[in-house]
Amino acid sequence: MWQVIARVLEQGSRLSAVRLAETYALTSVIDLQEGFNEEDLYKNLLWLCQSQASIEDRLFTKSFCKKAPHLFLYDVTSSYLEGEKNELADWGYNRDKKIGKKQIVIGLLSSADGTPVSTEVFKGNMQDTSTFYAQIKKAKERFKCEKVTFVGDRGMIKSGQIENLQEHGFYYITVMTKAQILMKRGVIEYTLFDKNLAEVKEGGIRYILKRNPVRTQEIAHSRTSKLASIEKLVAMQNAYLHAHPKAQVEVALKKIKAKIERLAIKTCVTVSAQDRSLSVCLNQEILAEDAKLDGCYVIKTDLACDEVSMQEVHDRYKDLARVESAFRTVKSDLEIRPVYVRSEESTRGHVLIVMLAYMIIRELDKAWKDLYLTVEEGLRSLSTLTLIEWTVNEGLSFQQIPGPRHQNRQILEALKVELPKALPKNHAHVVTRKKRR
Repeated sequence: MWQVIARVLEQGSRLSAVRLAETYALTSVIDLQEGFNEEDLYKNLLWLCQSQASIEDRLFTKSFCKKAPHLFLYDVTSSYLEGEKNELADWGYNRDKKIGKKQIVIGLLSSADGTPVSTEVFKGNMQDTSTFYAQIKKAKERFKCEKVTFVGDRGMIKSGQIENLQEHGFYYITVMTKAQILMKRGVIEYTLFDKNLAEVKEGGIRYILKRNPVRTQEIAHSRTSKLASIEKLVAMQNAYLHAHPKAQVEVALKKIKAKIERLAIKTCVTVSAQDRSLSVCLNQEILAEDAKLDGCYVIKTDLACDEVSMQEVHDRYKDLARVESAFRTVKSDLEIRPVYVRSEESTRGHVLIVMLAYMIIRELDKAWKDLYLTVEEGLRSLSTLTLIEWTVNEGLSFQQIPGPRHQNRQILEALKVELPKALPKNHAHVVTRKKRR
């Protein structure tokens, strides 16, 4: 329990969690029977890993006791590691853009409103699609779900995953890649993107078409900016070649081609040299063809029209942003990294702690939204609550809780929490084994 609370209050290692406990009346508030140090918290990570399924199952039952969810959102992210000894660390597609860092892959299964249902840690080289079957099995066997729909981003739900879903009686909502859209030219007409929302059907599959006007402008501006940067570089290299007769044209060409490759525009831009003069050639046909799909996306689903409307399919796919928001919170506010553990079990326990802390933060955010307080501001205000310790009759001690000030009273009322007048003195010893230098 304390590891989760410590992650909400102040992110850090097991050692910092113990030191944080020394500054709070932790033992009295949660009536701790025994003290602990950082070694106990590391052992607790192993217990959390072994108990993860039962913890998630109990939370699932509590959240969906009346009605099982009909839709799951699933996405993955990665978290890089500083050390070399973590048992799950490996090289893979690094979303953090940290060159030379091994990573772990983290999958998050959420309900339609973004409530975390289950998290899972995979080796750093695991492909997104390879993590998906475990979620299907989890929904079917552990959560006893029937006729549930999985929502996954492009590249997550492919033909193999679709077959797995259908075998279990499940459905899917995903989005097509640009290459897949181009392959479906006979079914998908570009003019349909001009409508607010359009739909075509083929072989029991529905394709929902949409163009995002803001994204259209962003992509067009990005393309123009990339082309301008290449033309500027060519002009600079031409000036250099003119000023330095001994400079090699091949070196200048190599620099420009490397930048074209880096900007991912080699299909529509080529550079050539003639008489020590470099020139850029733009393939206008390809540029015009690419521009047709600027800001366009196609949602693909096997849900029947009479069960789910076109608009609802679109809205459910957009709900996937809630998982992405969870990952941002986990990485920034809750600081899932750095990971101070090495074993597979401890790593899984650490990630579970972060996800449980995220669930608490979500609930705090919902409870305090009408107070116009961020979670950080609310916790900072609550940190001003104090205890007064009284000792009477031959060493008998108790702790009195003064009445909270107005803002803290509002914060606690929003959480439906009522403070007791006093707490018995708890003598459990919480202290770090590590000496301060």
